[in-house]
Amino acid sequence: METSPPPSAEQTPVETASPSLINNDDGELTKLHPNYVHSLRLTAMLTSIPVLIAGLIFEAGIVDETPIPNGAVMAVLAVLCLIFIIRVPMRRFAARGYNMSADRLRVVKGIWWNSDTVVPFGRVQHIDVDQGPIERFFGLGTMTLHTAGSHNASVHLPGLKHELAVEMREAIRAHIKRDTM
Repeated sequence: METSPPPSAEQTPVETASPSLINNDDGELTKLHPNYVHSLRLTAMLTSIPVLIAGLIFEAGIVDETPIPNGAVMAVLAVLCLIFIIRVPMRRFAARGYNMSADRLRVVKGIWWNSDTVVPFGRVQHIDVDQGPIERFFGLGTMTLHTAGSHNASVHLPGLKHELAVEMREAIRAHIKRDTM
């Protein structure tokens, strides 16, 4: 069993972290965990249920009052909900990514409005790793970096494997601790 030598004083804690965490700053973005698509789909399904119920109630109320054929409103709503459940999560997953370098985290997101945020570790005040019930079911977590300032003071990175989010948090904390000493 191989053991790695202890980090030297010249190495930063982020440099000694798992190589899978460290990327080149200009390199390709790391995709989120594939279970993120499933969690987005489940959330979309739960969001679609009240819309479909409202459509049923609306259609039941207008059956005799309009020339709209029976089931037309529900057919349109069902197609829209299927697009919302199947296609939109895939697009959101494909549009998100991150890149963690030795001294900063880059988070990219957006389908219509693209956002490319770079957070230098020196600006980070604290870091949260959260799990909602759907994320917990899929083994995912959301890492939130809170920074100084008011514009983009919190940067969220959802869709990480929970263990990876905790490992990234600890690597960033170690980098911050080293910088403050």
